[in-house]
Amino acid sequence: MADKRKPMPFEPDQNNKGKAAKKSQVQASSAIPRAVADRMARRVALFTGLPTLAGMGVFVGSYLVVTKGIVDIPPGLTLASSGFFFLLGLGGLSFGVLSASWDKDPGTLLGFENIRTNLSRLRGSLRQDRQSNQQ
Repeated sequence: MADKRKPMPFEPDQNNKGKAAKKSQVQASSAIPRAVADRMARRVALFTGLPTLAGMGVFVGSYLVVTKGIVDIPPGLTLASSGFFFLLGLGGLSFGVLSASWDKDPGTLLGFENIRTNLSRLRGSLRQDRQSNQQ
């Protein structure tokens, strides 16, 4: 006999077919367009990748400088500076997503003008999700 199990989050609920269809229509209308998703991915790769590479470069650079006897760098300084770059990369992850333009044109290079708009969209989406979960 087949056991009754609760469906996984990505599986449709067989008991509430009408609700599932209605929910999928809502999700489809609020999906991120492909061009915007690609733009976000490029920005995330740039604003996360460069600081992460710099964080790893600090270790390599420190090692080379210390082993060549050029300067004696304390390990704590190496750790703190690489940690700074890794945290900067973490911030770049959020910045890359929030600074992407949702318009047809890609916007400016850094996209500061889009952050406020995208934050309000994010808050509205979270608010809507919270309300739909309460019902």
